[in-house]
Amino acid sequence: MKPSVIREMTTEEVADQLAEVKASVASLRMQHAISPLENPIILRDKKKVVARLMTELTKRSKEAQL
Repeated sequence: MKPSVIREMTTEEVADQLAEVKASVASLRMQHAISPLENPIILRDKKKVVARLMTELTKRSKEAQL
């Protein structure tokens, strides 16, 4: 997910998307622990999406405080 797409989302949509992606990461980690994933790079990409979403939420909360 590109940062430009994330910026266009509402705060509620970003929070919902963050919850979905975190659940997906947890599921992938569990699958990877049981048996190796075919493409473990998916985990890395999902973690980056989580970081982007969290960064946007933090930015918006700091802007709201000002």
